[in-house]
Amino acid sequence: MKAFAALYDAIDSSTSTNAKIAAMATYFRSSAPADCAWAAYVLAGGTPKRVIATAQLRALACEVAGVDDWLFEASYQMAGDLAETIAHLIPISIPAAQISPPRSLSQWMEARILPLRALDAPTQQAQVREDWAQLNASERFLYVKLIAGGLRVGVAKGLVIRALSQAFAIDVNTMSQRMMGFTRTGAQPTAAAFSALSAAESDGPQMGGAPYPFFLAHALKDDPATFGDIAEWQIEWKYDGIRLQVVRRGGEVYLWSRGEELINETFPDLVAALRDLPEGTVIDGELLVWIDDAPAPFAALQTRLGRKAVTTSTIAKFPVAIVAYDCLEICGRDIRSSTQSERRAHLAQICAAGIHALKLSLTHDCASWADCATLREDARAQRSEGLMLKRRDAAYGIGRTGNAWLKWKLDPFCVDAVLTYAQRGHGRRAGLYTDYTFGVWTRAPRDATEATRALSMPPTQAQAQDLPTLVIFAKAYSGLTDAEIKMVDKVIKATALDDFGPVRAVRPSLVMTLGFEGIGKSARHKSGVAVRFPRILRIRDDKPLHEADTLLSLQALIHE
Repeated sequence: MKAFAALYDAIDSSTSTNAKIAAMATYFRSSAPADCAWAAYVLAGGTPKRVIATAQLRALACEVAGVDDWLFEASYQMAGDLAETIAHLIPISIPAAQISPPRSLSQWMEARILPLRALDAPTQQAQVREDWAQLNASERFLYVKLIAGGLRVGVAKGLVIRALSQAFAIDVNTMSQRMMGFTRTGAQPTAAAFSALSAAESDGPQMGGAPYPFFLAHALKDDPATFGDIAEWQIEWKYDGIRLQVVRRGGEVYLWSRGEELINETFPDLVAALRDLPEGTVIDGELLVWIDDAPAPFAALQTRLGRKAVTTSTIAKFPVAIVAYDCLEICGRDIRSSTQSERRAHLAQICAAGIHALKLSLTHDCASWADCATLREDARAQRSEGLMLKRRDAAYGIGRTGNAWLKWKLDPFCVDAVLTYAQRGHGRRAGLYTDYTFGVWTRAPRDATEATRALSMPPTQAQAQDLPTLVIFAKAYSGLTDAEIKMVDKVIKATALDDFGPVRAVRPSLVMTLGFEGIGKSARHKSGVAVRFPRILRIRDDKPLHEADTLLSLQALIHE
């Protein structure tokens, strides 16, 4: 654990990408395979299941530190992180004779942390108290992160792959393939798995049900007319679903999300339907709820996501299908180096077999880029986000490389909304309010006077007097610069009305333009609508509160 804590500190304290890669490479070369397996897993984004509820950890920390809950909460609000609060709030020391021999990362995970899940609450608390006493503040911080299932490190998976590549002199693309599925939820990293990962020779990702690294598209930034002859490009709708790969190997079907999660349990109907695929087939596509021969809004797919047990009624009400747009493997042969056109021909042949859950993506023949732009304008009517442009002569790459795949999305939906609540950030932004909640008017105020009058009384009273009120519809935390966040933070602190734990209600005074990719009806939200990927586009200093948008404005954006 000491070596891993030192690695974490080295990564956390550096802003240099090369320094982070070098530190990880040194760790991987010098540590035992079992420790490296766990380190690679958590650094690359793997999340061990939480073994103890955070409420229990808080209560135990208060007991051990001898502080009241309100003081712990105040410390947490200042630190912005539960593990950091616990690590520094409890000054534990025990006689040297009672300190257990040092344990490695894998020993901590496999002998102490993971077994906690099977213990009753009193035994859990006794062991955690004992474990805390064996660790210094840095190690205790990591320990809490690991048992709470919330370790986040300042490196992306790509940097971990580069570090492994550097440590063992293995091509980055090869390492990318080997890492597919390594960080899936519920996985148990092992010494054997890491040895296979770092071996000079490997059978590659085609072993078992492992997928290939996903090829990702760049957002279109230039005028497409600069890309030459439009006949050299394959044009498809860009759907808003879940990107996945279907792997048919060894007599089994594997459904892999882009986040490298195996989602078979969530979609057993899809697994059953795809058993008719030829052995040794891998298809890339988009998972959607498909009703009346058309894709349903993303909200319909959300009703099925994350469920371990899916009822027959849910399957019947929200049937799913895959819009297939690429073929990566046929008869066990990797064909990613073939051209887009060649892979498309293989895909069309597979889809022609008539598997009802597999839909071949539609391609469009446009005479010019101007015609393509006209087609794009019809995207929302087709329940699409825009267009995908793919070079017909391009191979299937790894990650977001080159410009062979481009996404030409529609401009986002936009509304002007009023800031109503705010929550403190975490980490380096722990002292600032960075997470915001927004509302729109139930109807447009007649003027500034009516808006001010409505905001001066409780919503129920305003409604009784037929005054407009603000109804919450979205939360957003991205889009502002550091300078803008500090400015908004000052306004929030100056206009605070009440606190609800970490959330602060504010007197409405700021209007911001929010952008989002999609919108649909929702029975789960008080506003009756749910938006997809909301973010802040700009602060509207020029717009008074009474000119913010209304619920009717949002409802008008919903395409039935």
